[in-house]
Amino acid sequence: MQSNDDRLLGQSPQALIDALPARVSDALMRHAERDACAPAVRDHLGRVLNYGQFAEAVRAAQRQLQEAGVRAGDRVMLVNENCVPLVVAILALSELSAWPVVVNARMAEAELERIRQHCEPRLVLYFLDSSAAGERWRGFSELDDSAVLTLGEGDVGVRHLSVGARPDEQHLCEAGVFTLIYTTGTTGDPKGVMLTHRNVLYVAAVSSALRGLRASDRVYLVLPVSHVFGLAAVFLASVYVGAELVLADRFEPATAMATMREHGITGVFGVPAMFARLVDHARGQGIGSDDMPPLRFMYSGGAPLDPAIKEKTEALFNMPLLNAYGMTESGPTICQVRYNEPLTSCSVGRLLPGLQARLLGVDGKPVAPGEVGELHIRGPNIMLGYYRNPQATATALDAEGYLNTGDLVRLDEAGNVHIAGRSKELIIHSGFNVYPPEVEGVISQHPGVLLCAVVGQQRDGNEEVVAWVQCAAGSDLNEAELQAFIRPLLTAYKRPSRILFVEQLPTAPSGKVLKHKLKSFSDVP
Repeated sequence: MQSNDDRLLGQSPQALIDALPARVSDALMRHAERDACAPAVRDHLGRVLNYGQFAEAVRAAQRQLQEAGVRAGDRVMLVNENCVPLVVAILALSELSAWPVVVNARMAEAELERIRQHCEPRLVLYFLDSSAAGERWRGFSELDDSAVLTLGEGDVGVRHLSVGARPDEQHLCEAGVFTLIYTTGTTGDPKGVMLTHRNVLYVAAVSSALRGLRASDRVYLVLPVSHVFGLAAVFLASVYVGAELVLADRFEPATAMATMREHGITGVFGVPAMFARLVDHARGQGIGSDDMPPLRFMYSGGAPLDPAIKEKTEALFNMPLLNAYGMTESGPTICQVRYNEPLTSCSVGRLLPGLQARLLGVDGKPVAPGEVGELHIRGPNIMLGYYRNPQATATALDAEGYLNTGDLVRLDEAGNVHIAGRSKELIIHSGFNVYPPEVEGVISQHPGVLLCAVVGQQRDGNEEVVAWVQCAAGSDLNEAELQAFIRPLLTAYKRPSRILFVEQLPTAPSGKVLKHKLKSFSDVP
């Protein structure tokens, strides 16, 4: 008997995997041949391409990059914000079997330099539509080895470097590396996740089917393409099915709402903080559910989804906010709520078909059914490893190919995964385990809270629970009021010993709250 997932996929998972194209760019070329006039991509600067024009722009960019010296196995660093030239360059590099290293132009200069030194790119491309990228490129534009190319109707500053493919890395080319994505870090050596064409094509094919994504959809892509969520689960998934992409270079609630209405957006993907800000904007402007764009689906990912954010978003848009979970090392999707099986909880749904999972306790043994354990996963989306970092690769991937996600989860009777938190973020207060997402979910229920983050802080031989809160617009919420709200909703050991208010929580370009920066915000006294 055929499973529901098999019906959504149109075939068995293995048959789908066997039918995947060899390269990411092959999906674009397939649609260009079948329906060249179908709308493909547009951006905030008014550039509009159909699939035929998109394919021709990729071929033209391929020729220019080849003339600039790019060869198979070369790394090419793309300093960018979302725009048509960026997606053209990514697929042109796929055609050359070179590896795009896509980094957000708003990253700190020191972070960009660490990535450049580690990946040793043949070229660094600065997408001049982005003011942040343009500012950095101008520092090199007077040098003899700098030039400007036109890719996808946009100017791109080029910094030529002397490093290219290395003979000792030929095996990586043969393994089908598509891209390097550098994980967010604080200090130390950067980790470049090697994802293959097969890794991301599997995610594009499977996740798009389980979302009901189709060629007639118009997808709003405001998540940075420099983040694996935006790159694989939105950009490449949309191209895989022949949908239209509407690109935005950054998220601003009023602009997002107007763009979604103007272009008749049918699908939107975002992190929880993005949906929280949309709700806050709508409330402040008196916008109701009757004024919403004609969406068919909304997906949240990239960070834990608070029940309060889910509830408020669903009330505003009058439709389910579906959840998903993954990480850069899994290309990114591991679990996903099926579009035809919405859940009232904040579960991230079932595993993608074709994946195998283990839930292990601190002793390394499987946990009992229904208990929380650390998730280990194996499947066709799991990274090849960390670039030039065999020690980190051996720590993350075991001999059987299972990836240690570092996340604590439990499975319910239906097989849905519920995230308890990061194993490294688990707070042990007076001998009791405190999972930050549970506390954050309660705090977020207060109408005066826009975003919050809970971290552990060592004090007097114990680990205390500390909450950081960003208030909604117009709120004058204080600690005493919020503590009174929390008290009946949480057991005593889970309640924050301190609540600290900030004007804005630190976030990555994707919108994910960077908890590691909170402890250094004011060096919590």
